[in-house]
Amino acid sequence: MYVNLEGNVFLQYLAWVTYPVVLITFSAGFTQILAPQAVGSGIPEIKTILRGVVLKECLTFKTFVAKVIGLTSALGSGMPLGKESPFVHIASLGASLLCKFMSLFGGIYENESRNMELLSVACAVGVSCVFAAPIGGLLFSIEAMSTFFTVRNYWRGFFAATVTAFMYRVLAVWNRDEVTITALLPTNFRQDFPFDLQELPAFAVLGIVSGFGGALFVCLNRQIVQLIRNQKTIKKFLMKKRLLYPALVTLLVSTLTFPPGFGQFMAAKLTQMESLETLLDNHTWSKQGIPEEFDSNSHSQAWKHPQVNVFVTLTLFVVMKFWMSALAMTMPVPCGAFMPVFVIGAALGRLVGESMATWFPDGVHSDGTIYPIEPGVYAAVGAAALSGAVTHTVSTAVVVFELTGQISHILPVMIAVILANAVAQSLQPSLYDSLIMIKKLPYLPELGWGHHEKYNICVEDIMIRDVMYITLNCCYRDLHDVLLAGHLKTLALLESSESMILLGSIERAQLQALLSLQLGRPRRLKYLRDRATAESRLSVVSHPSSEDGSTMVNQEIAEWEENQLDEQVNFDNCMIDPAPIQLVERTSLHKTHTIFSLLGLDHAYVTSIGRLIGVVSLKELQKAIEGSVAVKGVNVRPPLASFRDSGTSGTIMNNENKARDLHKLWNRRKSMSLPQEHRASDPDEKSK
Repeated sequence: MYVNLEGNVFLQYLAWVTYPVVLITFSAGFTQILAPQAVGSGIPEIKTILRGVVLKECLTFKTFVAKVIGLTSALGSGMPLGKESPFVHIASLGASLLCKFMSLFGGIYENESRNMELLSVACAVGVSCVFAAPIGGLLFSIEAMSTFFTVRNYWRGFFAATVTAFMYRVLAVWNRDEVTITALLPTNFRQDFPFDLQELPAFAVLGIVSGFGGALFVCLNRQIVQLIRNQKTIKKFLMKKRLLYPALVTLLVSTLTFPPGFGQFMAAKLTQMESLETLLDNHTWSKQGIPEEFDSNSHSQAWKHPQVNVFVTLTLFVVMKFWMSALAMTMPVPCGAFMPVFVIGAALGRLVGESMATWFPDGVHSDGTIYPIEPGVYAAVGAAALSGAVTHTVSTAVVVFELTGQISHILPVMIAVILANAVAQSLQPSLYDSLIMIKKLPYLPELGWGHHEKYNICVEDIMIRDVMYITLNCCYRDLHDVLLAGHLKTLALLESSESMILLGSIERAQLQALLSLQLGRPRRLKYLRDRATAESRLSVVSHPSSEDGSTMVNQEIAEWEENQLDEQVNFDNCMIDPAPIQLVERTSLHKTHTIFSLLGLDHAYVTSIGRLIGVVSLKELQKAIEGSVAVKGVNVRPPLASFRDSGTSGTIMNNENKARDLHKLWNRRKSMSLPQEHRASDPDEKSK
């Protein structure tokens, strides 16, 4: 419509602005109505789920539908939004739904650890299908999603990512867009002499600048969100008019990118993929004054302007797209930031490459042979460096190699990406960790730089001492009270309230099943039948009225329930975990963090010679790492209190007493029989 309305600028502007506003508004409204969990990239939620936290609404079928339709509309609007992160969420949704479907045929897919393995594989699929880069996608998923990666998932992820990339490129061949399977954006960089060693400082500077740029992007995005949330008037207004904010942001960005207006200085006619394709071009644009330098049939013409040179257009593109992308990411629609940042990095690299080509028109080689500088190489380096700085990953280098189909520039790309990561990680968290902080997800932060002083904190400094538990000889009333008192996922099973010996843990659902079995409808009907049978055998002199009879029945049922609640619990038909994760009170914070991260725990019990003395969860661990150790119910000691003197005689006597108590408790525990799940004996045991 924009092309067909040429000659009427006002109608062109309406066409240019109306479509993005309508599509973004539809995406925001549809997502908000169907599944608000589909808003954003989805990677922060998947990272949290892979750490052991249950976020049920993030992996439902409604979220899948909202994510796909909302993302399609958002990408079609032409806003500076990406699809790589939402595709990770979509792939994870597909894996979760497949697990639920396959669980109808095999119980292994109901296993929680199996689901986690499939989710980690799905993350590789999500990245691979965007860039047709199976190796880079798998490595990116390992870096961005996992703190600890299980090696047995490597071949599974690689297989799934390869199939994904193959299907993506085969579809292009079937649609006659490609002749055969090739790289998504093939380049023709020089192979015999890819770069001169004297260009390495320029690549290093580009990496350092990209590191600062990546940290600035993450900070800018977070500041925009906090500004909106902290201004109560704006927040209250936007809560009432939920669709107004995305519409206004889209209107602003569309107006600034209108080609006859300011958009003519920043190649606004090009889509993100077209911009990336032109930025990776082999030709040099620095001689922009000569029209023959631009191919009239290519998209590179969009970077040419009669009044300003290519340096102005590239600079304006980088600056404007930088804050536009950071602002557009705050809209409540399914979107990511990897692709816009990738394109901005390519433009930054192209700017440096064009500058180098202008300063050294004959190249920097000094032995007399002329090897002109290729600005497209700098664009590839800048794309990998800036996207790596924003996401804190090195695998973006591999993504660039697979995207362009050339690996001859592996050295400059790796140098720039590593330097960009070093700078960005020292200044800001990754974009995904920043979003986790903004959304306040229960995610365990890393013990990175600046946390070494917390290594001498022990578990007993941060644990919750008032633990909810049940005992082996408890009654059903105790179960009822415990279930009403809190919403814990699991409860500790102790020998008795006096000894506090931890025997295991029981899921909340198991306790609810025990209580329902004791007070459920079958037991109630059986009681009423027995009562009716007993009454029929008695000779009744006077017949009470129906109202009096129902009142008496209700009173008797209430008395029966009270009696049932006072009975001792029978744990024979209950599944008990006899080996829950336990920590001793002197376990360091560093070791606790490693155990929680490696096993994906949400809580662990703290014991002292078998006695339960506390529990530590992700919440307490997170607060301890972030510096606010003083939590309610926690006995906080000075940081150096962990280093106690172990050489005094009193301590030796105390250790001997503890050892004697331990032997007594062990002998007592051997005489006890812990109820377990009934199972058939082996033939060898039967023969014995």
